[in-house]
Amino acid sequence: MNGQRHLSIVGFSTTRDDKDYYPTPPETTMALMKRETFEGNVWECGSGDGRMSKVIEQFNECISSDIRLDDDIYGEKGVDFLKTYRQVNNIITNPPYRFAKEFVEHALVCTDKKVAMLLKLVFLEGVTRYELFQNTPLRTIYVFCKRQKIYKRGVIGKNSGLIAYAWFVWDKNYHGKTYVEWIKN
Repeated sequence: MNGQRHLSIVGFSTTRDDKDYYPTPPETTMALMKRETFEGNVWECGSGDGRMSKVIEQFNECISSDIRLDDDIYGEKGVDFLKTYRQVNNIITNPPYRFAKEFVEHALVCTDKKVAMLLKLVFLEGVTRYELFQNTPLRTIYVFCKRQKIYKRGVIGKNSGLIAYAWFVWDKNYHGKTYVEWIKN
């Protein structure tokens, strides 16, 4: 990327939080952990206030980091995931959507087992992401039947969730077609 980040914009708008801080509700992370087993440690590389990390810790050793420098960070502060090379078994995160593709690509370099990303369902669209899906071991997409309540800075707004989300799970030991599963509850 030659020192510059190329934006793979997925539903980006000028009203988004400048730090792209949209904390993941614990039940959203729990839905993934009930369906997937992660052998070894997990790096939650966009941990924000630690909501996701606290759920992951119920199942795995969890390393938490975030680029934000605020005091409410759970884990290592000021860690720019896209500039950090740490070898771990797995990565689970809700990435900043303006860098979602870059997060997936970098996570696949840093792991030896699985990568799970909470992404907007619209992430499936796009010519540049088409190449990503053709050349990486995307095993399962878990689509939420019910809209997830993910709010800017964690502050509950007027609407009850307008965006369709899914867990995208890459398994570096998998070779085959991608499966789509649904999360009803």
